[in-house]
Amino acid sequence: MGDIRRRAVVALGVTGLVAPLTLALTAAPAQAASCTMQTGPYQKQVEKFLGRPVDGRQSAADCQAIQAFQNRHGITPAIGYAGPVTWGVMDLMNKQKAVGNNPNKDGACPVNKGRIACVNLSLQLSWIQDGRKLVYGPVPVRTGRKGYVTRTGLKKIYWRDLHHVSTVYNVPMPYSQFFDGGQAFHSVELSMWNPPGSHGCVNMTTKDAKAYWSLLRTGDDVFVYGRKPGT
Repeated sequence: MGDIRRRAVVALGVTGLVAPLTLALTAAPAQAASCTMQTGPYQKQVEKFLGRPVDGRQSAADCQAIQAFQNRHGITPAIGYAGPVTWGVMDLMNKQKAVGNNPNKDGACPVNKGRIACVNLSLQLSWIQDGRKLVYGPVPVRTGRKGYVTRTGLKKIYWRDLHHVSTVYNVPMPYSQFFDGGQAFHSVELSMWNPPGSHGCVNMTTKDAKAYWSLLRTGDDVFVYGRKPGT
């Protein structure tokens, strides 16, 4: 890739994480019919995250804001309760945002492989680097749930299929790039924070999956490390 194109994709990748986080707080989805007035164990943390008055007491407005967040990210039951699943998603978002544009600060993803796609399961983040140079990302991803964990280790992309359809689950997997058995990078029409996770693949937004498709090739390295929360 030319230097101009690489500079462009770096800029797009870094904003790729910030934009979804901003959108997650501002979009206005339809509300569910019921809303609880019960105060949750993470009431204050959730109120602070959503920019609500932090008093630790559930109000009708608190419930509506929490419920909107739950509906946006597929958290069930979406009744506006500030429970551990809802706070877990918010806490992960905070940790992802804190990474900024230095996702490999700890040097966990190899810098001696040239171009490589890195996946940090603990933070649910992925990026592409070339040596110590960040090429694209970091971007939020959705990896394997409990019982279907995304396997860790150093892999290689061995097959790419632009319009792949899963033979196991019979669902579309656009921009598939397989790196470990049936596990692949591919796009999904879901929130990247939708629990509990995938069946092992590294789910991405369409924009990010397209970028990975254009930047990676068969034979490129993939390094997966860490552990997804709750697995």
